[in-house]
Amino acid sequence: MQVRDLEPNAVWNHFEDLNAVPRPSKKEERIRQFMKDFGHNLNLETKEDAIGNIVIKKSGYKGMENREVVILQTHIDMVHQKNSDTEFDFLTQGIQSYIDEDWVKAKGTTLGADNGMGVASAMALLSSTAISHPPLECLFTIDEETGMTGAKHLDGSLLSGTILLNLDTEDDDEISIGCAGGIDTNTTYKYSTEEISRSYLAIKISLSGLKGGHSGMDIHLGRGNANILLNRLIYELVEKFDLRLSEFDGGSLRNAIPREATAIIMIPADDEKSFNKAFDYQANLIKSEFSEVEPNMLFNHSFVDQPSQVVSSKDLKQIITSIYTTPNGVWKMSDKLEGLVETSSSLARVIVKDGEFSTKSLQRSMIESGKRDIANVMRLNYGKINAEVVQGGDYPGWSPNPNSKILKLVESKYIELFNDKPRVQACHAGLECGILQKHLPNCDMVSFGPTIKNPHSPDEKVNIKSVQKYWGYLLEILKEIPVK
Repeated sequence: MQVRDLEPNAVWNHFEDLNAVPRPSKKEERIRQFMKDFGHNLNLETKEDAIGNIVIKKSGYKGMENREVVILQTHIDMVHQKNSDTEFDFLTQGIQSYIDEDWVKAKGTTLGADNGMGVASAMALLSSTAISHPPLECLFTIDEETGMTGAKHLDGSLLSGTILLNLDTEDDDEISIGCAGGIDTNTTYKYSTEEISRSYLAIKISLSGLKGGHSGMDIHLGRGNANILLNRLIYELVEKFDLRLSEFDGGSLRNAIPREATAIIMIPADDEKSFNKAFDYQANLIKSEFSEVEPNMLFNHSFVDQPSQVVSSKDLKQIITSIYTTPNGVWKMSDKLEGLVETSSSLARVIVKDGEFSTKSLQRSMIESGKRDIANVMRLNYGKINAEVVQGGDYPGWSPNPNSKILKLVESKYIELFNDKPRVQACHAGLECGILQKHLPNCDMVSFGPTIKNPHSPDEKVNIKSVQKYWGYLLEILKEIPVK
């Protein structure tokens, strides 16, 4: 069976159509044109605002024209991540999805179920001729994954809806009514270099096999951060050897937990045997600590050609110390909502090369004061070495409204359909609702979606039965939208 043969057939076929179009954040030209062509081919009112968000409108089904207008909101960009041994060009190739028992996955890359399943659902409703629904305004935002640019610059005048359903939650038994805000911290430090004696050996060390994942939704799972752990190994080795650092390259996207990192170091040739023992000892200590959560963690080292220069001794200490003291993981749990991460930080990217040490990280919090606090800690940590610190991409959280009318509707409908209570909660990810609420102040909002595991990593997968459950749930909700 192929993915296009799955039910609900319309949703899966639109999902596959989407996955044939490259759609990285900030490079959405092709997917924007694809969505505009889609709307125009259906003879539906289709508009694009100045930033590039697409709005496609459809009248209510026969007998439902007088219902409240519902905004179905999704984002059209996706996180592009691949395994290091996967050859794939995200700018030219479509995602290669396949069925693995109860799941749909991609071959060595992210799948794009985040938020492709939501987009495909909206497309299925827009293209339907027999589904009962109220008047719809389908809002497809851009650049959600790398800054929520589309939501921030939305032209709210294009929309008249009073109810917004965000289709970007990743557990099918959860209704989200709040989310974390976030801020990016990017740092740059110019270091001095030195030449090194030929009596040194050049060694490439690497860490791979980590699970990675979404730095918001998965931050509480205790997964290893490749940047933090490889730097920890280097720090321990510097204590024992005259180790010199030439390069460090770890992580990739700002909102993904780093899965892999590499470094090129140099040690005195006479220390080779003792270095090998120390490397294995420290690597095994770290692997033992993470044996339950990261069973596939792998440290390697191999000889490489000697680089021409290394980081100076003074700057080496500055660099590895600043990485070591970088806040990473859960900073504070919520006092109000049990089990919810309130504030966190993730060191997403580290590069040491050609005289420049740079980092990229993302801080999140459910409360503005918590976001400012963790952002200050990051700024001060790298300020200690006189690095240039640039903080931006700031976006607000979405404050929960337990008295929301649409929440009461979707919650009661879930109980009726599935004879069980949904989990009504806020999430630590950065949904667009908090930003959209500024442009659409009279809109009542909730978020839900199918079960998606390991988003933002090549292990991303979406549950087939969950898509069926979510789709039926969405259709039943739309039937119950009240009269204006």
